Amino acid sequence: MKRKKIAELIESGDFGSEVTLMGWVRTRRDSKGGFSFLEINDGSTIKNIQVLAEGTLANYAQEILKLTTGCSVIVKGILAESPGKGQKVEVQATEVTVVGWADPEKYPLQKKRHSFEHLRTIAHLRPRTNTFGAVARIRNAMSYAIHTFFQDRGFIYLHSPIITGSNCEGAGDMFNVTTLDLQRVPNKDGRVDFREDFFGKPANLTVSGQLEAEVYALALGNVYTFGPTFRAENSNTSRHLAEFWMIEPEMAFCDLKENLDLAEEFIKTILASVLRNCTDDMAFLNRFVDKDLIATVDDVINSSFEHLTYTEAIEILSKVREGFEFPVGWGKDIQSEHERYLCGHFKRSVAVTDYPKEIKPFYMKVNKDGRTVRAMDILLPGIGEIIGGSQREDDYETLLTRIKEMNLDPADYWWYLDLRKYGTVVHSGFGLGFERLIQFVTGLANIRDVIPFPRTPMNLEF
Repeated sequence: MKRKKIAELIESGDFGSEVTLMGWVRTRRDSKGGFSFLEINDGSTIKNIQVLAEGTLANYAQEILKLTTGCSVIVKGILAESPGKGQKVEVQATEVTVVGWADPEKYPLQKKRHSFEHLRTIAHLRPRTNTFGAVARIRNAMSYAIHTFFQDRGFIYLHSPIITGSNCEGAGDMFNVTTLDLQRVPNKDGRVDFREDFFGKPANLTVSGQLEAEVYALALGNVYTFGPTFRAENSNTSRHLAEFWMIEPEMAFCDLKENLDLAEEFIKTILASVLRNCTDDMAFLNRFVDKDLIATVDDVINSSFEHLTYTEAIEILSKVREGFEFPVGWGKDIQSEHERYLCGHFKRSVAVTDYPKEIKPFYMKVNKDGRTVRAMDILLPGIGEIIGGSQREDDYETLLTRIKEMNLDPADYWWYLDLRKYGTVVHSGFGLGFERLIQFVTGLANIRDVIPFPRTPMNLEF
């Protein structure tokens, strides 16, 4: 008989039908009447389904009475309306097959609350908990919604390279990729001789697919990338990962205002899809993680974003006389604490534009004032920056000057400069760190808890 997911069974009204389900035991309760109740979960929903196992089953004494949390089973039985409170259906078992045992003396997950710190040490088992099962389903639903958003608007999905020879951000926090024998690295004139390496030049893991996305945007119109990116930044904080996922759309014939409009629509659409499609998981997180979670997400969806320039933001922040760890001043970056203050000040999400060019990457369009660039950051309440983007520099000479100002070698960006020589157009894009958005949606404080296997300094388990 074809397997039925528990999510389907719970919503089914086909009482009296024969069903087969497969999953893991959460709990077992034995009755004095000679039967047992098994709570089974298969990951398709946060809800368990109750299985009534009568004492007349052939393996009742030998196996069913020995079932404990974590054991895997296949259950065949009849779907019935449940007389119990808080559940619509149950399965009256005609056969229970034990697939795998879990020794209760050794199984790390028992029916009690485990700290997130402990669960990170057993990341191979934490998806079986309610919290991490909910996060996984929400992450999946958000991934689907992201692709749907762009596909419905005619964007083309681009697979940008993971291994790259260029640095999008102009920073030195990239992971090196090499096939050289690190015990016998070839040298020439006191430096590594990359001519003997696989690519014949230094190679790195990408920090962004943006530059390659611009290539395709200037041929196909609107494109987006959605994939892993890497930062070798030695930041062991609750906000940083060495490997994370980025969503990066790039649009031809698109200025900063249109870019902002799309970014706001994108955030609201994805958040709305989560509330609509993950109601049980969101209700659980709202109850056990953050009691204001659903209200906070709903408020972002239904409130317009506040728009202000970097200069206006600095003026507001400068009036705060105490409470900031990092100093405020024109030309300084806006820190996370400042971002959270701005959202609290306006009591809504905030879009900040027109940053000083010295604190932004080389590819951002320089404004007529010569001091600022057409950059944008979108800040969400409680989390700060969620999107960073800009109108891209489309003038060849200006871009060349900016590359040199950032002490980068123009020869490494010859192909990127070429785009400004052959049919250049106004174009824009943004990047969104997927895990940051999941943090906001789930209310989880540590970014390590919204990605299946976090990669952080000195941590490469699993």
